[in-house]
Amino acid sequence: MAQRIYTNEAIGLYSSPDINVLSRMATSIREELNGKTVWYNKNFHLEPSNVCIHNCKFCSYRRGNDFEPGAWTMDLEQIKGYCLDKFTDDVTEVHVVGSVHPSKDVGYYLNVIETIRKTLPPHVTIKAYSAVEIDDMCNNSGMTPLTLLERLKELGVSALPGGGAEIFNPGVRAQICPDKADGQRWLEIHEIAHSLGMRSNATMLFGHIETRAHRIEHLMMLRELQDRTGGFDAFIPLLFKASNNTLSYLGEADTIEILRTFAISRIVLDNFRHIKSYWPMLGREQSQLALLYGADDVDGTINDSTKIYSMAGSKEQKPVMTAQDLEAMAAQCGYVALERDSFYRQVIKK
Repeated sequence: MAQRIYTNEAIGLYSSPDINVLSRMATSIREELNGKTVWYNKNFHLEPSNVCIHNCKFCSYRRGNDFEPGAWTMDLEQIKGYCLDKFTDDVTEVHVVGSVHPSKDVGYYLNVIETIRKTLPPHVTIKAYSAVEIDDMCNNSGMTPLTLLERLKELGVSALPGGGAEIFNPGVRAQICPDKADGQRWLEIHEIAHSLGMRSNATMLFGHIETRAHRIEHLMMLRELQDRTGGFDAFIPLLFKASNNTLSYLGEADTIEILRTFAISRIVLDNFRHIKSYWPMLGREQSQLALLYGADDVDGTINDSTKIYSMAGSKEQKPVMTAQDLEAMAAQCGYVALERDSFYRQVIKK
């Protein structure tokens, strides 16, 4: 493994005039860790509601109440029906994340998990609730994160998604999402989850008002926590999408900046085994290019089950990919796509 780099070196590399240097460095690391493998899984997303108490400036998904155009909130019967509709025999994961509804208490969110576990077969992993959602559940119920996470684990949650991290820098966060859990709270909740044996992912929302230095600071904080716990499976750079939100005037990062960010993430996060190129957000072409800049995972088949990025203007308005599509994407970059479960164990096809 290449020698660990620190803040000043990372900022210097970010500005390298030859982006091919970054590609070679990131590819060397990803191949040392993962060989020629590109991972994917067969999954679907469940987004119980988009009605939210928070009003993040980058969010195109959020509605303020149930009566606004485009709002939805599922009851438990609808959640059961949705799971039955989206599930197929080869699905191995359901990914649950949505919003913090103003009139739903912690009991609702626990019942959502209980309903999913009773509806889906035991082999389907439940990856559920961002640290922001967990923080709000704790604030509203008086439960500690430890107690709540223990209860979620008892009900069948095995892993946490990485959402809500955005950018950890307090100054940036005060401008884009001032009323929700801060970066330290996000890290605290993931550290507690790791202590319970729950795995998690990490994210970074980039391409809005933050600087490259803010991104490096964010990566260093994730690396520090991973040094302590080893509980993160994958890091996902999430591109700010500029449609239908109050930061639309900023536009979006160009392809070169996106690829630089993937490469720097791979180089800095030397203790993360996996970097995910999330195709419903990037689109197929940019997601494929990211495989040449350090990414080794393209998420999953999705089955048209997430609206978070389609509502923000993603090209993938109905996000569906077959296993064959994902395998072809990898092959065109000289890699071999392998199906995994939620914990990066290869799924052997029968």
